[in-house]
Amino acid sequence: MNAAKDQKIEKLIQKYNIPVPRYTSYPTVPMWEYSKDLDEAWLGLVQKVYRETNAQKGISLYIHLPFCEHLCTYCGCTQHITRNHTVEPAYIEALLKEWKQYTHRFETPHKIREMHLGGGTPTFFSPENLQYLLGKIFEGGIPYENPDFSFEGHPNTTTRAHLDTLYSMGFRRVSFGVQDFDEKVQVTINRIQPYENVVSATRHAREAGYQSINFDLVYGLPFQSLSVIDETINKVLELMPDRIAFYSYAHVPWKRPGQRKYTEADLPDNAYKRALYEKGREMLLQAGYREIGMDHFALPHDSLYKAWEAKKLHRNFMGYTIFETDLMIGLGMSAISDARYAFAQNVKKVKDYQDRLSSGQSTLINGHILSEEDIKIQGIIKEIICQGQVVFYDAAWQKTLPAGGFHKLIEMEQEGLVEVNEKSLKVTNPGKPFIRNICSVFDKRHWQSQATGPRYSKSI
Repeated sequence: MNAAKDQKIEKLIQKYNIPVPRYTSYPTVPMWEYSKDLDEAWLGLVQKVYRETNAQKGISLYIHLPFCEHLCTYCGCTQHITRNHTVEPAYIEALLKEWKQYTHRFETPHKIREMHLGGGTPTFFSPENLQYLLGKIFEGGIPYENPDFSFEGHPNTTTRAHLDTLYSMGFRRVSFGVQDFDEKVQVTINRIQPYENVVSATRHAREAGYQSINFDLVYGLPFQSLSVIDETINKVLELMPDRIAFYSYAHVPWKRPGQRKYTEADLPDNAYKRALYEKGREMLLQAGYREIGMDHFALPHDSLYKAWEAKKLHRNFMGYTIFETDLMIGLGMSAISDARYAFAQNVKKVKDYQDRLSSGQSTLINGHILSEEDIKIQGIIKEIICQGQVVFYDAAWQKTLPAGGFHKLIEMEQEGLVEVNEKSLKVTNPGKPFIRNICSVFDKRHWQSQATGPRYSKSI
């Protein structure tokens, strides 16, 4: 029986382990239709959504702090590698100039309901500079009751002073990039951080009063094995972070040249990579974690689990969040913003970003104004990724599917991945590993695209 089950899973992996989006947004970034008209319309759209929603929902703020002292070769983030910390003040002043472009459009005090400092490495910046930046960001606003503020911290560089300073500014969550504890894996991906550093950073965060600590883990890295995953997860369980993001390694060397340091021969094959995930997943579930959405786990006391349980989980460019706001402003080089009716992205190089702000030019390099159809499909995909199911008002939802889409869903139902009828779709437990594929069935722009060449990492 087990052999037959394993064979069925292997066939599903062979069929569905294809390049599909990760669905941080819909439409996905490669499908955006950008024109310079958005540069003129963008701040007006932000103002419109702000007027409609700030008082009740508040806004979300993402601040991209891109500097890293070393390049981690597995990384897919947009970063700037330097050991020169004198870059901090100029970049902070650029961030504040961009923020002022938005606050000039705010006719009432802004309410920041959620905020995330991402990177790069936010703790590249000194505690003093972070305090100065955030103090300026908060000027002119009024506190939102029980906001959700978080930041990404490198265990090697996150000091007690960082933790205390950010705690004093209202931060209650921290995410540490752990990835893997095996020395050979760490050397290969150029992410060397002793276990002791993670222990110290976690202990200091708890002593400082942080309510939720997240570890980022990655499976499918070069030279990972089942024993490596076992060792890493066991060490994680000694520390019991409140949340865990257990991501699939995205091998995209055509986009990230650093990944050419190793070859596909150093990576686990499709079936073994899936076995790595199942091993880690099983260990986390046995330890009391709950599986949430896609790639995420949380302990029952954590706010992310409570939001999922209450069917209030949301997903935006910051990842899974416990609040749903209609305006998410992204500040900084490469940062993406979401103003309900449109997306916008800043230029991807620090110098270009700073130069454009200094000369009064638009910082945008990409974006998309959503059509009514985009908004409908976006809603369906968000429900699938956040709740694992979607309820339709009637059978008209089938009209949103690309050609052949309904047939694909019926195939998935026959394979045990979904349960589907005229008014609902539900992802089954065996279907969870294939959730990106399930979402892609609704992705009309993806299937209509005639582009050639690789765009996305594989789904499994």
